[in-house]
Amino acid sequence: TPDKKEHPLAEIVRFAILAIIIVVPIRMFIAQPFIVSGASMDTTFANGQYLIVDQVSYYLDDPARGDVVILRYPRDPSKYFIKRVIGLPGDTITIKDAQVTIVNEEYPEGLILDEPYIKSMAIAAPMTEILGPREYFVMGDNRDQSSDSRVWGVLQKERIIGRAWARLYPPQELDFLPGKVETTGSIIQ
Repeated sequence: TPDKKEHPLAEIVRFAILAIIIVVPIRMFIAQPFIVSGASMDTTFANGQYLIVDQVSYYLDDPARGDVVILRYPRDPSKYFIKRVIGLPGDTITIKDAQVTIVNEEYPEGLILDEPYIKSMAIAAPMTEILGPREYFVMGDNRDQSSDSRVWGVLQKERIIGRAWARLYPPQELDFLPGKVETTGSIIQ
């Protein structure tokens, strides 16, 4: 009996189904692409840069101060924002004279954040925010052009999609964990 040859369309369908079975779970649960839109993270991230978002890390560990995260905008969850984590659950954040101070168990007298990544931050009305469990305070690096926790309030952990894991475009700015910084500051005595 001659070997029955598979129809080319059947081969294409089989390949498409296999690709869907592999790609969809990766995209939904592990990593997904993100294109930076806007100037809120200048100069750390520019409009049009292509990032890969790590969606797994925050299932295993909590976001850290200084992490760059992709989140669902609290006022319209269909929109995604990119911001930097400034305040963690249990922190009291005070912003006065364009200076961010953190008060928590580790720094009961306060820690003035050293933020070398900031493009600009004009002096505005002082504000204080006390973070509860699973609440974060996020801001853009270009503070004067950023809609962030100063405008729409604290961010619930459930709204955090993941962290910026890789910058792939433009090629000359290829980077892993782009925007990562070690948080430092001055302890208030």
